[in-house]
Amino acid sequence: MKSTGSLFSFLQPHRCFARLDSTGRCQAFKQCKQPPVGNHWVEIKEIRLNWLHQVLPASARIPARGPRLAVLPLLGL
Repeated sequence: MKSTGSLFSFLQPHRCFARLDSTGRCQAFKQCKQPPVGNHWVEIKEIRLNWLHQVLPASARIPARGPRLAVLPLLGL
């Protein structure tokens, strides 16, 4: 039987990330549900191949998300 977490995994859409070098140029793209492990990954609105090896436009970035809040139990708030 599948775990409850896997049953609801479809609720998390894939997010887009770009890996930047020290000058801010895009070196790689990744699309996944969780932020990639490692430094220099930033979340972006969409993947555009013409950004590869170019300085990433500021408008492409999504502001960093804060830590996710745990869901409060329905009983015993």
